Amino acid sequence: MKRAFLFPGQGAQFVGMGKDIYEKYEEAKKIYDKASEISGIDVRKICFEGPEEILNKTENTQIAILTTSLAILEVLKNKGITADIATGLSLGEYGALIYSGIISFEDGIKLIKKRGYYMENLLPKEEYLMVAVIGLDSSKIEEICKKLNDKGKFIVPANYNCSVQTVVSGTKEAVEEAEALLKEAGAKRVISLKTSGPFHTSKLEEAKEAYEKELENIEFHKGNCKVIKNIDGTFYSENDNIKNILAEHIVNPVRFDKAIKLMEEQGVEEYIEIGPGKALTGFIKKDIKEAKTYNISSVETLRDLGTYQMGQNLDKRDRP
Repeated sequence: MKRAFLFPGQGAQFVGMGKDIYEKYEEAKKIYDKASEISGIDVRKICFEGPEEILNKTENTQIAILTTSLAILEVLKNKGITADIATGLSLGEYGALIYSGIISFEDGIKLIKKRGYYMENLLPKEEYLMVAVIGLDSSKIEEICKKLNDKGKFIVPANYNCSVQTVVSGTKEAVEEAEALLKEAGAKRVISLKTSGPFHTSKLEEAKEAYEKELENIEFHKGNCKVIKNIDGTFYSENDNIKNILAEHIVNPVRFDKAIKLMEEQGVEEYIEIGPGKALTGFIKKDIKEAKTYNISSVETLRDLGTYQMGQNLDKRDRP
């Protein structure tokens, strides 16, 4: 059975995430400790204690979610649980790249620290919103955004999550005006997201340029697992300019919808979301009804996965 690992993006965070994993599994504890040492940020405190307003700052959120995902991943790896394909949503792509070995753990932590900082601080001084549009075809969403942009507003699709959900990003004024138009066009719901900037849009051009300089210092390796790119929903290849792709990723929309189609075409049957939240497996279920999905974010969910899927890999730490 083909399996994919999925790594969540910003918005999945919550205070206390990973705490029980940290306390129970020595290998997970080491990941948090190493991430804190490499970054100079007390990742454990931010994840386990917050407060929420500190955790929700982009420069903290990204490293907190990535570290939590990698800590859980380490436990899975120690149980012999592996995947044929890895992908993620926005910052989650870094979890996939680290899992595959394309980027080292140390370089991944350093990059995400800088990426989060630039995306938090190198923004035009305006008020922005991101909203998820449910139940409306992306082509209609694109039309509405274009009409508003033609009137001098700024609003664009930022995340194509699945066939029935697209996230748009723009100025507060443009997004609020778009909400009524989207509902008139047939959107079932329009939901505000826990993000603080116009991510994956041209408004982050300055952040992209600063991040390009950080990427110059990184060594990339041949991966031992297929990884799907957010930027176009295709696999990374040996001929790719990874530095350019990761920089462009900041100012281009996420195509997780295409990643879902590719995984289905590749015959993936089992999808394991590693880290906080259930968004990615939710997207999978919308488009692939028969998919087997699991969310691993706690000791309990790790135990459930071991019990129902891989009983031979249970060790005494997993037993109640």
